[in-house]
Amino acid sequence: MLATMAQVLVRNLDRRVVETLKRRAAQQGTSLQAELKQILEQAASCTLVDPEGVARRISRRLRDKGIRFRDSGAMQAEDRLR
Repeated sequence: MLATMAQVLVRNLDRRVVETLKRRAAQQGTSLQAELKQILEQAASCTLVDPEGVARRISRRLRDKGIRFRDSGAMQAEDRLR
């Protein structure tokens, strides 16, 4: 089964951006279209980071090592009472 290929049109790019991308493509020995395709495919293959998940994992690792931090909200509330 053949996959259909989508097309994307990007409007209103700054001329300097296009010129930079053209230079980048020339340095790679490819066309602008091939360079843009490679950039988009690479960007789409990256896993998005879950910042809250990262924070939980860091917190868990620190806690497992016995390192504890106080709740910053509680610290701010204490400071307001001073």
